[in-house]
Amino acid sequence: MIATDGTWRLMNGSTLVGTITVDDSDMPWLLGHFSPLPAFSQFKPWFDEINALVEAEEFERFDDVYDRIEDALTLVSASGPVDQFLLHIDHDRAWFRWQEAAAG
Repeated sequence: MIATDGTWRLMNGSTLVGTITVDDSDMPWLLGHFSPLPAFSQFKPWFDEINALVEAEEFERFDDVYDRIEDALTLVSASGPVDQFLLHIDHDRAWFRWQEAAAG
């Protein structure tokens, strides 16, 4: 079972991109303070584009744009990486939900 509190890590391979310190929840979403590291700069435009699509309600393009985030990055809880996730980052705030890998 994935631990939902504490600090989550955003990784690109073995490179730490940033951390999310969970400080609130609105199930199924967890919300927290995002602390970017220098490696985040290459991914920030992707999150900015996702935010703009949501703001403009251009949902038909969302999946194609978001796929590169999920392909390049891994979200890791204290219990380990999650299988799938939906992550939004806007300045120093992050909110996300995830899906655990199916047992078996």
